[in-house]
Amino acid sequence: MGQAVRTSKELLDAGVRVLREQGAAHLTLRKVAEAAGTSTMGIYTCFGGRTGLLEAIYLHGFHALRDALTAALAPCGDPVDRVMAVAAGYRAFALADPSLFALMFERPLPDFDPSPELRREALDLTFHLLADAVEAAGLGRRGEPDRAAYLVWTTIHGIVGIELTHALRSPLPGWFLDSREEGERVLDEGVRALLSGLRDQANTSC
Repeated sequence: MGQAVRTSKELLDAGVRVLREQGAAHLTLRKVAEAAGTSTMGIYTCFGGRTGLLEAIYLHGFHALRDALTAALAPCGDPVDRVMAVAAGYRAFALADPSLFALMFERPLPDFDPSPELRREALDLTFHLLADAVEAAGLGRRGEPDRAAYLVWTTIHGIVGIELTHALRSPLPGWFLDSREEGERVLDEGVRALLSGLRDQANTSC
């Protein structure tokens, strides 16, 4: 009996499943084809090969991140609250899906380097959600909302990335990130401190 022919979505879902359950190192055509119950030929047909599949998973991650951030922003009206909602949504996404988050922002596969065009497409899906909130809050130097938003994102990403590193290891009692609650508190304090500085910068700029 022949193997089933799968759609691109079914193959993508299988790839994401392999990533989450087995890790990036196991994202091979054979492993994904097995998870999808089909042959590697189907992946070649839909994605052109392993690189195309990895690109699809990469972009899928940013669509999922956009959905998570949009959901976090939904109840917020105040611009500063919207910035903090992005921070909280970003953290929740990373902690809930660390393998996908790593494929999006790190280099777990040294031979996979998303093209500048693909990275721009991914950036366009998510960055404006933060940039719009930062601009509405009047933060940073006048006329440079994207620069201020970039500083906010690097702060969020750095704090979340360090927490994620600790979350994937044995607990370190007494350290700043020894619980999920402490991780949330550190992120809140760090982002609010930066926003205070950006607010002062906005007030003193010409």
